[in-house]
Amino acid sequence: MANKRWTLIISGKVQGVYYRASTESTANEIGVTGYARNLPDGRVEVVAEGTEEQLGKLRAWCQKGPPDARVEDIEMAEQVATGAFSGFGIRR
Repeated sequence: MANKRWTLIISGKVQGVYYRASTESTANEIGVTGYARNLPDGRVEVVAEGTEEQLGKLRAWCQKGPPDARVEDIEMAEQVATGAFSGFGIRR
């Protein structure tokens, strides 16, 4: 099955609540590659590559996030996977 790349822009109370660190841990458990980073406007960007099933699991987790997060919306864009990532990490 071919890998895909999804870019998720998560809005709500998602900064200062360990959202990126929790996303990194979850992504590594699921087996996707990519990164999570804070955006200047208070949202979090998650770029992930994996199978559609893996990406679906990550998106489902992102909809809830860690306990202190309050996710209001997720914007999603799908691209062709590039294989540019060797793992999943946090970008600053």
